[in-house]
Amino acid sequence: MTTSPTPLWGPTRFAENGPVRLAFDALNEGADGEPLLVATGLGANRHWVPDGLCRMLAAEGFAVARYDQRDGGESTHLPPPPTAARNPISALLAKGSGRGRAPYTAEDMADDAVAVMNDLGWRSAHLVGVSLGGAVVQRVALRHPDRVRTLTTVSAVPGDAAGLRALRYVRLGTLAKFARLKFPDTREGAIEAGVAVSRLLASPYRPFDERAARAAAEGNADRGIHDRQAQSRQIGARWHGPPIGAVDRPTLVLHGADDPLIKPRAGRAVAARIPGARLLVLPGVGHELPEPAWPALATEIRRHADSASRTPGAMPGVREQ
Repeated sequence: MTTSPTPLWGPTRFAENGPVRLAFDALNEGADGEPLLVATGLGANRHWVPDGLCRMLAAEGFAVARYDQRDGGESTHLPPPPTAARNPISALLAKGSGRGRAPYTAEDMADDAVAVMNDLGWRSAHLVGVSLGGAVVQRVALRHPDRVRTLTTVSAVPGDAAGLRALRYVRLGTLAKFARLKFPDTREGAIEAGVAVSRLLASPYRPFDERAARAAAEGNADRGIHDRQAQSRQIGARWHGPPIGAVDRPTLVLHGADDPLIKPRAGRAVAARIPGARLLVLPGVGHELPEPAWPALATEIRRHADSASRTPGAMPGVREQ
């Protein structure tokens, strides 16, 4: 009798934050390592986080878990209020001006990450946030500093930026290209959207591998990446807390040198404003997590955790139940 191989990821589980259910799973490899939670980007489900990168993080001694933001993936999608913005640009402008009304706040999204950690049995964790997830984990560090061992933001804007202050970090030409993308709400439409989005986010200075992008999209037909209303609700969530200069957790800022969506100046701004933060600009990387960058990403996140553990008063690098 043959036994089936152990799946790479554990079963999908759900954490609760009030009426919202957050879908998450944990990597089976390295499950006894230091807790590390990955927060995903705008509209994207957790399967956009590359398995290969997660396995490298596990090999570096981390227990890796990832989750779907509210209004993304298998997590709860909330109905829009009557005055909600219908696209991300409008949502950013409304958030900065005080116009419009969002069904939840940025504080709620920060609490979502903590709800997932609670369900995992983690008192604290290393947090890695990609794109929108980078802004979310900055807010977790402000709102729940005792739950954060280290903070790593990837391709993110400052977590306290809103409206025109956020738009100055965005390449509006790329955003306009996103706005023009239209696909049917079907599996085939989601696949085509996945390929198109991958092309827009890739470094323009590296040949685009359409075959690999299509294979990835076929394996993860995520409709959230072209659900503009859900994305608008995520962007429209307002932050009412302190500025990111109040973050006191060890912070690593990673940003692609060729990012076609979020200007590298956003990463420089995050690093300049968070005391003691370290900035690493990744050559040949766009608004993505490409395979050639995985070794550097995993190595730098490990180095960051080790450096923090040697800092007086830092949380110990052991898993806590």
